[in-house]
Amino acid sequence: MVQHIVLFKFKPEATPEKVAEIVAAFEALPSKIKEIKGFQWGTNNSPEKLDKGLTHAFILTFDNEKDRDTYLPHPAHKAFGGIVGPWLADVTVVDFTNKGK
Repeated sequence: MVQHIVLFKFKPEATPEKVAEIVAAFEALPSKIKEIKGFQWGTNNSPEKLDKGLTHAFILTFDNEKDRDTYLPHPAHKAFGGIVGPWLADVTVVDFTNKGK
């Protein structure tokens, strides 16, 4: 399984309503892209203050790298990028295959 972790920092002008619209658009991707096997998200609540302004975390699960690689250029994913892009101050993406026991 491949975990695709996405962290967003929104621009100050992104209203709560706009952020909710973006989250809803992201939540819709699993219904449009069959390779997505799991989708989780939440807002930062860490007391450590190490978030660097990143407020929203998303974890997408794929069966393998091939499925993740199919997702990346998928038209629905590209369309979502057009929705979220103008509102982002920063984004971080990390993918990994679990090596733990």
